[in-house]
Amino acid sequence: MKLDFHPNSFSMLKNYSKEKFFTDLMAGVIVGIVALPLAIAFGIASGVSPEQGLITAIIAGFIISFLGGSSVQIGGPTGAFIVVVYGIVHEFGMDGLIVATVIAGLMLLLMGLLKLGTVIKFIPYPIIVGFTSGIALTIFTTQVKDLLGMDIAAVPGDFVSKWVVYIQNITTIHPGSLLVGIGSILIIAYMPKLSRKVPGSLVAIVFMTVLVYLLREYADITGITGAMGIETIGDRFQINPELPAPEFPAISMAMINRLLPSAFTIAILGAIESLLSATVADGVTGDRHNSNTELIAQGAANIVVPFFGGIPATGAIARTMTNINNGGRTPIAGMVHAVVLLLILYFLGPLTKHIPMACLAGVLVIVAYNMSEWRVFRSLLKNSRSDVAVLVTTFLLTVIFDLTIAIEIGLLLAMLLFMRRISETTKVSVVKDKLDLSQEGEIQHVEEKLDLPDGVEVYEIDGPFFFGIANKFEEYMRSLGEKPKVRIIRMRKVPFMDTTGLHNLESLHRLSKKENIQLVLSGVNEKVRAVLEKSDLWQQLGEDNICSNIREAIEKAKTYVA
Repeated sequence: MKLDFHPNSFSMLKNYSKEKFFTDLMAGVIVGIVALPLAIAFGIASGVSPEQGLITAIIAGFIISFLGGSSVQIGGPTGAFIVVVYGIVHEFGMDGLIVATVIAGLMLLLMGLLKLGTVIKFIPYPIIVGFTSGIALTIFTTQVKDLLGMDIAAVPGDFVSKWVVYIQNITTIHPGSLLVGIGSILIIAYMPKLSRKVPGSLVAIVFMTVLVYLLREYADITGITGAMGIETIGDRFQINPELPAPEFPAISMAMINRLLPSAFTIAILGAIESLLSATVADGVTGDRHNSNTELIAQGAANIVVPFFGGIPATGAIARTMTNINNGGRTPIAGMVHAVVLLLILYFLGPLTKHIPMACLAGVLVIVAYNMSEWRVFRSLLKNSRSDVAVLVTTFLLTVIFDLTIAIEIGLLLAMLLFMRRISETTKVSVVKDKLDLSQEGEIQHVEEKLDLPDGVEVYEIDGPFFFGIANKFEEYMRSLGEKPKVRIIRMRKVPFMDTTGLHNLESLHRLSKKENIQLVLSGVNEKVRAVLEKSDLWQQLGEDNICSNIREAIEKAKTYVA
């Protein structure tokens, strides 16, 4: 199998110019500045330190741009991973997160090597909207404590218990933190009306950080002592402004087995979000990404970054669109964005300790709102009952239980409902006297009706003959009281047949043989014929009894009746 790995950075640099470099340089600098508050916020919300979010954006962002199949994709930590990463860190610690992320990286790498990039896009839309909306609500729920400045020692892990604790501690709300949080949300929400070039999240963080710093430093002079209770990053974390040395955790098979479901969730989320981001970018730039190369790049990034303390990474739609809107058109912009973040970590890292936690909570509330897609969610509720069932089930499982269960059950439910739809479209009918051949297109220039000899019955299967319909067909055949001399199974409208369908045909042949009934197949297409040729039924039935059209089958049946 030929490897489908063609990084855009390798091909685009052949005709690279100075003008393109300066355009990419400016785009990369702007994206790096935009990514700063998001990387810090995602790191803290995921249950790790702020610099671990930055390290993820630096290392994974560079690898994804360097090896990726999209020209403009920007990689890094995203809100989609917050829920699953927080759960892993809470239960297994950092060693568990390293193992889960590496396994997820290997899965992504394997998906790309096996050319599954296009298959990932077939995940039903209601599942994507369901878990995305569920993640958004969960992210908002995790930020309530910091947004309101509540005095809570430990917040429970599950959704319902969180809200119970919040209600019980409603009297501990800190007015200063609440004002900082609401102010940050308003700045981010209304900043685009003033300027779309300057990111609202950055303005909110700079303004609120300076404001809270001044109020805390000069509380005695101003008399505003309430600012002393506003918690900052430095009150909770010790900032380490440098890239750490790689660490390798102790790994056991027991740990790997327990982390496999979470790793699968990370891999699926990473694949969906990165390819969705790349597809959206293609629609804006007119370019076309290589989905398999993109998955390989995502896998490589997630294999490397956890050893340096990073968290899972994928393509980020908001940062990718920022890159495009500011002129970025080659992977160089993404690499510059990573270098900018590295310089910020080294030279401005210590200053991040002054950022208020309520401000970061405000940033994540906006992220959660944008992720929620509530308008799309509302419109999908008007669709068919099966789509609504998948949407609501995935949403509720994501919120109440966890994302791993939601994706697994959502996919299973979607497949079962799809198979039910397909099985409902497949019909079985029987003809005993006259067969109407008009406008069927199987054979040319035939009379309108064809008489069937006595003792010959035609059973037509209309639709795929797979496990969803095979048992239905078998029950239908057993329910028939009369026993003809010849049964013609007409399969002209059967596009494919699986192993269960083949097994049922073999069972029907054995039963017919015991009852001295001859079986004849009609209208078998090339795909179904290929399945039959590899089976024992081909020899048992005989090639002469597998006919290309109904006329041949009836002529064959006449010889048996005679």
